[in-house]
Formats: sequence, structure tokens, C-alpha cells
Amino acid sequence: MFKTFVTNRLVKSEDLNHHGTLYAGRTAEWLVESAFVAAGSVLPSNSIVCKKIHGLTFLKPVKPGQIVCFNSRLVYGGKSSLRVYVKVNLIHLIEELYVEGFVTFIHVNDKTEPVPHNIKITPETDEEKELYERAANAK
Repeated sequence: MFKTFVTNRLVKSEDLNHHGTLYAGRTAEWLVESAFVAAGSVLPSNSIVCKKIHGLTFLKPVKPGQIVCFNSRLVYGGKSSLRVYVKVNLIHLIEELYVEGFVTFIHVNDKTEPVPHNIKITPETDEEKELYERAANAK
């Protein structure tokens, strides 16, 4: 349905937590940025704001020197909202999931008031249907 956008990042020493693995705050920053690119592919970037990160889940630690891939795509739309799913893997281990989450953006006017975007998202594949349902139920 909608294109997947890939953002790659090299994990450096300044991106680490006290355990020597990728810091959750840096991951959240990169996740929102990657999700913003997907939302910005269908709406002007100056008309969207981030509302919420849903279910940011860390499944495996990421170590320094590894290259992480943030794969983002639109999976759900409300009247003025868009929800983006982001999955994170390593550049050479694309089938292994390290982090995942959803980000909700709101389409706004110049006064940052929500306005309808008229974008319809209709899932077609089983994977799209599953993500659509998860996104619809994200708290």
C-alpha cells in the first residue's frame, strides 16, 4: 500500500547508555524522525506534529558499531491523524526485529489546530491488516 522509508544510523559511543548499548532516548529520537519522513511523504512537513509514541518496545540490545535500519510506513489514518509503524533491525540482519513502535502525527493548520487530511488507508495484505489493527488499538 504505502511505501516503506528506510533510515540507517551508525551506533556511536555518544548513542550509548550506561550498559554500553543503544540508549532508549536516542532510539526514540531516531524512531520519531524516521516516522516523520513517512508522514511527510503524504503531507507537507510544516503541517504535521508528533502527538505520541505508542508501545516503543525493545526486543534486543544494539551495540556500538552496529548499523540500525528504521523501516517506517503509514499504517492507519484517522480524521486528522496518521499513525506510522516503525520496525528496527540491523543492516545485515533484516529478518531479526530489535525495536518496534508506532508514532501518531496530527495534521494541523497554521494555528496548530487539527484539520482533516482526507487520506484513506486501506490495508490489503495480511501483514497490512495486522498492522492496521495493532495501530487502531495502540494506546
